[in-house]
Amino acid sequence: MFWQGMSIVIDNKIILPGVNDVFLLLKNPTMSMIGMGSLVDNLTISLIRVLTGYTAAVLLAIPLGMLMGYSKTIFSLFHYFLGLFRPIPPLAWVPLMLAWFGVSSLAMFYPVQSGQIYIYLRNIQISMVVIIFIGAFFPILLSTIYGVQNVRKTLIESARTLGGNEFNIFTKILIPASAPSIVNGMRIGLGVAWMCLVSAEMLPGSISGVGYLIIHAYTVARTDVVIAGMISIGIVGVMLDSVFKSIEVKKFSWQSKYR
Repeated sequence: MFWQGMSIVIDNKIILPGVNDVFLLLKNPTMSMIGMGSLVDNLTISLIRVLTGYTAAVLLAIPLGMLMGYSKTIFSLFHYFLGLFRPIPPLAWVPLMLAWFGVSSLAMFYPVQSGQIYIYLRNIQISMVVIIFIGAFFPILLSTIYGVQNVRKTLIESARTLGGNEFNIFTKILIPASAPSIVNGMRIGLGVAWMCLVSAEMLPGSISGVGYLIIHAYTVARTDVVIAGMISIGIVGVMLDSVFKSIEVKKFSWQSKYR
């Protein structure tokens, strides 16, 4: 392999560790790394952070996108306001999030001060969740708007002619017809949320997570841990993406026939 050959030529594990060194870490994901817990533990914390921010983005972006796609009035009210924030990269929000939330975590909303649940909540800083939320929000919102706006108008007009109310139009026409676009937006949003992970875990107050593990490993010259962390992020990202890909294949295969 090119990687193994280059590691032998360079002969410096700090610059490029061997394949076997990295594979050993991946082969034993429950082994403690540089005193920061195992790869599995850190990935679990990171996954909880990502899914928390991502879930919040889904719960807000889909209803708002449905309304903006259906109503020209609501679209005109929010379009330019949201368009102002969309080009701002999530990393640019870091200083503001620190000023607003500091190192506060979700544990402040939980009455118990001990136990495994408290430990997980203590590791989910609000500022991290917001950064991940911002990364996932706009792809989901735009895909939802696009999906609703591209529903055939004749379907909506036919429903109204037959006596259908707004609730029927949303549940029977808009949601099913725009579902492929919404799921595609959720797939893209989850990918962006996962990519925001490392920048979120660079925030002060983070003492765990695969992103923090990578950064800490760099400071102690453990390049093998850095590469193992990067590969694990990619593997988990592919697994998450495959969930949505399977949904698209099973539920929306009719799209290709329709085209």
